[in-house]
Amino acid sequence: MKEKDLDRWVERYRKAWESNDPKDIAALWTEDAVWYRRPDEAPVTGRDAIVAAWLEIADAPGETTFEYEVLGFGDGVGFVRGWTTYLTNPPGEFSNLWVIRLDKDRAYEFTEWWMEKPR
Repeated sequence: MKEKDLDRWVERYRKAWESNDPKDIAALWTEDAVWYRRPDEAPVTGRDAIVAAWLEIADAPGETTFEYEVLGFGDGVGFVRGWTTYLTNPPGEFSNLWVIRLDKDRAYEFTEWWMEKPR
């Protein structure tokens, strides 16, 4: 994996986040992928289950802004730090840390940590 591959995956993730199109979401994952929405919870397992879980908690298009930086990558794993701002009422800001394990252009494991910025 190269940094551009990881960037491309994050950009596709962001597109899926904005569209909530099941095809965009499914295109991110291998069939047997696991998504740890929190590292201390059981993962969502399998592409179809991930799409369904995503849509259950989907944000509305235009509801957030997102910036990120790649912290590191290699041997099929990438580390991304992100900043999410919710523009809703009340607004909120979150810091994110993602660990993404890729097989070509699809994630087979994704773990995220998110912390709300105190107001």
